Amino acid sequence: MPDIKKHYQKIQRVLWLVLVLNWAVAIAKIFYGRLIHSTSMTADGFHSLADGTSNIIGLVGIRICSRPTDEDHPYGHKKYETLFALGIAAMLLIVAFNLIKLGISHIIKPVFPVVNFSAFLVMIITILINFVVMVYEYRIGKTLKSDILIVDSMHTRADIFTSFSVIAALIGTKAGFNIVDPIITLLIAGFILYSAFQIIRQESGILCDEVAIAEKTKIENVVLKVKGVKNCHKIRSRGRFDDVHIDLHVQVSGDMTMRNSHDLSHTIQEEIKIVLPQVTDVLVHVEPEADEKD
Repeated sequence: MPDIKKHYQKIQRVLWLVLVLNWAVAIAKIFYGRLIHSTSMTADGFHSLADGTSNIIGLVGIRICSRPTDEDHPYGHKKYETLFALGIAAMLLIVAFNLIKLGISHIIKPVFPVVNFSAFLVMIITILINFVVMVYEYRIGKTLKSDILIVDSMHTRADIFTSFSVIAALIGTKAGFNIVDPIITLLIAGFILYSAFQIIRQESGILCDEVAIAEKTKIENVVLKVKGVKNCHKIRSRGRFDDVHIDLHVQVSGDMTMRNSHDLSHTIQEEIKIVLPQVTDVLVHVEPEADEKD
């Protein structure tokens, strides 16, 4: 249990750092966007603010995930991380909807931004900060196998793309095409919607017990190498990519003793976990070879 707690403490430290940087970037964009009346820059600021809010959701989720197994949760609390990732997606959908309303209103009633060198400087600095945050968070997320960090880095990646579109809007406005600003606002909303649906598709698959390991032959090959196993079938897998549960059936000689079949099950579990370290639980159903009818 101490290792699990330490694991989640590392994730929490990363989220706190990213939260501070995201909100610093968000405040800069929103403040300056409103100052020069740029809806696209303001929209980009709210996108960054949503990233920061998702960090808070992540911190709450991680605190719950780090709890050890108990009577009510014998499989642990890791799926709460998946649930909170879906919460982040829901928040992104709300932000996108509000930005769509803002963009449409400024197309109907045009607003004329005041573009200067400082506006470009703010956007370039925030892009550099976001790039560093994205790379750092994604690498740590992969190392720690954390859904929250990986998903959050996806938001930051989207933020970088939207920030470039804001620069394009500023250039268009400077050239006299004021309509570009609200159009880019709608484009940013589209980026946010895309990120939200990506998260929903990935995380809902986990909650609905979608297949976690598609290569069944890989599992079968490991099992068939275990001495005493005649055949392997009915392989199923589910769970998060760092917490996979497998159940399978194996055929053995009909005269194998209960003790030997018990030891065989443990050997199969150990061998699978060596080859597939993301597997945390293996349920082996042993049956005599003569009874196989499938």
